[in-house]
Amino acid sequence: MKVTAIVPARDEEHNIADCLESLAWADERVVFLDSRTADRTAELAQEAGARIIQHTFENFAQFHNAALDRVEAEWVLFVDGDERCTPELAEEVRAVTVGDQDEVLWRVPRHNYIFGHLTLGGGWYPDYQPRLLLRGRARWERPVHEIAVPDGPEGKLKHPLIHYNYVDLPDFIARQQGYSDFAAQRLLREGVRPRFYTPYSQAIRHFWWRFVTLDGKRDGLHGLWLSALTAYYEAVTYHKLARLQRAQAEKKPPPG
Repeated sequence: MKVTAIVPARDEEHNIADCLESLAWADERVVFLDSRTADRTAELAQEAGARIIQHTFENFAQFHNAALDRVEAEWVLFVDGDERCTPELAEEVRAVTVGDQDEVLWRVPRHNYIFGHLTLGGGWYPDYQPRLLLRGRARWERPVHEIAVPDGPEGKLKHPLIHYNYVDLPDFIARQQGYSDFAAQRLLREGVRPRFYTPYSQAIRHFWWRFVTLDGKRDGLHGLWLSALTAYYEAVTYHKLARLQRAQAEKKPPPG
């Protein structure tokens, strides 16, 4: 069966060539380009021999489902621009996409490099992601931190994607600001009502979860720093939720 590698991309000119090179083994490489892209991603992808499909971005699940609908291969491997597929993973993908396999979705582990450090504690490894899908048997759900939902069995691959995650602190801050916005809006829709102490209690809980429960301490000072950063943004999320609720309450007409 044929495998198409899809790279959902927006402003990935610094990553796209290396990413596509790591996917040279695939039967087809498609860069599914966010129409808001303003850099040379498309030009560099074309030079690398990839097919370019431009599409409007609404949310992450919609974007991934639209990509699935635009290709014809039986199997689709999703790889982000800041990820690299190793030869070992490529061989494993080939092995599970031939013959009579029951699985319709495969989760792929990742080696996350955060601030240049391979990060193995704190929940950052194995960090299984649903990436290899049998087309027509799985769809993406959830607007952010999207998940793939199969209509059949799923499995786990052994060899990891290499993920160059969070290049530096400004990159981390910029992305966490966006994630916390989405998370606060989701909590608002779910009816979560924080108390004045909730941001602080949630930050403590999150730090303990990352650093102790998920063994962030195995990464030493790097693990400590990263656990503290993610805990801080847990507090930011609940502060944003409180502001959203106040704004919502101010728009309500007075009773009676």
